[in-house]
Parts: sequence; C-alpha cells; structure tokens
Amino acid sequence: MTKRRIAVATNGTNGLEDAVSNVFGRAKTFTVVDAEDEKILSVKVLENPALSYSHGAGPIAIKTLIDDGVEVVIANELGIGASEILKQYNIIYMQAKPGTNVEEAIKNALLTHKSKLPQTS
Repeated sequence: MTKRRIAVATNGTNGLEDAVSNVFGRAKTFTVVDAEDEKILSVKVLENPALSYSHGAGPIAIKTLIDDGVEVVIANELGIGASEILKQYNIIYMQAKPGTNVEEAIKNALLTHKSKLPQTS
C-alpha cells in the first residue's frame, strides 16, 4: 500500500468538487487529499495565506504545503521560485489544466503518473 498527501491549487472550498485554479501562488485555497494507492482517504481545504501578497506568493504558499506534509502538488503552472523550492524538498509537481475537477485531477495523477509519485508507507 502506498500512502501520499496531494495538494491541488483550487478556486474555492468545494473539496473534490472544486476546480483547479489558473494560478498557484495566489490560488484561493489548496484542496489537500490523503490517498492510499488509488483510493482517496480524506479531504481538507486550506486557505492560502499568500492570496493577498503582492510579491513572493508562491514560496509562501509552498511553505504552507510543506508544513502540512504535502508530497505532491497539482497546479496549472508554477513560477521559477516555487518550482525550485519544490525540487529542494523533493515534492513532485504535476500539471493540470485550470477548471479541471479536483477529483478527476487527483485520480489522473494517481493512475497516470504512478512511477513519478513517492512510494511511502
């Protein structure tokens, strides 16, 4: 069994029914999912503390996700600073089109990119 924590940059507070945001650092929320193999175990929504920042929103958003134990980030795109921080912490980035349903984006990541995902137990 493989467990992982996945965060999706999202537009609101609708959990799995929400949509992938077109931005990362200034996404309104992050939908965080704990998954085991292809099964979703739990879902929570985190408010993005960097939403109103004029500069440096990406790194602040990533720190929030790191503090929450996230191993995989799903977003439309990342800035250079955010990408580098993810690499430093061995957090995997997977791209999803804005507007994609969160549950669909997570299931696609779990099924399509199994080999890229961290293998933890």
